[in-house]
Amino acid sequence: MTVRYAAVLSVPTSHRPSPPGIDAEDFRLALLEDTYEVVAGLELVKPALVLSPPDQPDAEAVTWPGTLIVREDTLSGAFAALHTAGAEEAALLPADAPDLPPLLLGKLFRALGSAPSAACQSEGGGLVALAARLPLPDWLATVLKDTDLDVPDALARLRAAAPGHGQVPQGPSWHRLRTPEDLRLLDPGLEGWETTRALLEGHPLS
Repeated sequence: MTVRYAAVLSVPTSHRPSPPGIDAEDFRLALLEDTYEVVAGLELVKPALVLSPPDQPDAEAVTWPGTLIVREDTLSGAFAALHTAGAEEAALLPADAPDLPPLLLGKLFRALGSAPSAACQSEGGGLVALAARLPLPDWLATVLKDTDLDVPDALARLRAAAPGHGQVPQGPSWHRLRTPEDLRLLDPGLEGWETTRALLEGHPLS
């Protein structure tokens, strides 16, 4: 059976805004915890947390016992560390997709049956998830040294670096919560994002 990992990237940013009346760090950690819960609930996939910078005890505290903790600054480094841990396939996610449907990650892993990588694009630019077979092919490892999930044209960069067509198929897109205005994208009727939901109680989503 293929060993698969799904890892959430914890990259604190001082400029990320939070909703009025909510502490920015509390908001960041709530999003991180809910995004981690998405990957931790996947069947036949092991969860992991990628820390950059490496010392983030508050971020580590949201994980389940036994979760793999990776301390890497680049996507290529994170994928390499996951491969060293035994992963044959892996997906990387930003920590601001608390309501991501697990089905979308499943589609990316299925796409790896016929391609070396697969991406879920974010509405508004960048990526919600990037999955790849491991070890990474050289072209992908090279481009990921200076391309992260926040780069608006990330998918275009990956495809431009690929040696041929069909190397980075795209799954259905989703959204990320990068600004307070993005909270309107949350659907209160959907299950999940419990920590974020509790933090936002009493605050309108739009």
